Amino acid sequence: MPEEQRQVYYDRDLKIEAYSLSGIVQKFPNHFHEYYVIGFVEGGRRRLWCRGREYDLCAGDLILFNPRDSHSCAPVDGELLDYRAVNIPPEVMRRTAKEVCGTDAAPRFTQNVVFQSEAAQSLTDLYGAILSGAPGLKKEEAFYFLLEQVLQEFSVLSGETGLPGRARQVQMLCAYMEAHFAENITLDDLISMTSFGKSYLLRSFTKQVGVSPYRYLQTVRLEKAKGFLREGVAPADAADMAGFSDQSHFTNFFKEFIGLTPKQYQRIFTAPLPSGPAKEPPDGK
Repeated sequence: MPEEQRQVYYDRDLKIEAYSLSGIVQKFPNHFHEYYVIGFVEGGRRRLWCRGREYDLCAGDLILFNPRDSHSCAPVDGELLDYRAVNIPPEVMRRTAKEVCGTDAAPRFTQNVVFQSEAAQSLTDLYGAILSGAPGLKKEEAFYFLLEQVLQEFSVLSGETGLPGRARQVQMLCAYMEAHFAENITLDDLISMTSFGKSYLLRSFTKQVGVSPYRYLQTVRLEKAKGFLREGVAPADAADMAGFSDQSHFTNFFKEFIGLTPKQYQRIFTAPLPSGPAKEPPDGK
């Protein structure tokens, strides 16, 4: 069996992450990200679940995730996954979308999967430019060519809309967990802020957000921990600051959802500028 390879690189010019997974059979459970993801399958079949829909993916398929699009995936017949993607922070995406579309509004992808998409080549060009340490102009061109193609074909610009009362209560719970992520939040705490019963809260929250309240809180904590790691905080301290009960739980959760250990992820940002992405050893040490 081919050796697993997990490569991640943070491009300081574009302020985005580029990563590849090769020879991966890992299943990724239901979760979401705070950033946009544009990725494509290079090899291996995968079954993806996203926003209540199921997709069978194969080489050449493009994947588009908005921030907080809940999703999970698993291998098909044990096939190994080869996958490349870029993670784009919301502020970078909004700024780029304004340049491309001429309107200052956050874009939203209208579909999560584009089968056999021609945009996969544009993503390959961007990924190659980042990994080769290409000049800034070349990387920016590749980035804008990709975003122009994807935004014009597969997105709309988001507008602020009013929410019904029950939806507003769920949004309030999300905001509370984001503000109190390091605390020991209980279901009774959440119930006290709504007119819901426990069972109804769990059903309504999961239906509207795409993940359960506990999974939402853990994902918020994960994103906070990633921020601490990027700032150079030691993994054990990052785990504590983000509200995880212990470092072992934090490390297992981090690798389960990100595909890297906390140390591997941190090295992307703390290591000296390389000519290309550092290839981490399989054990993450």
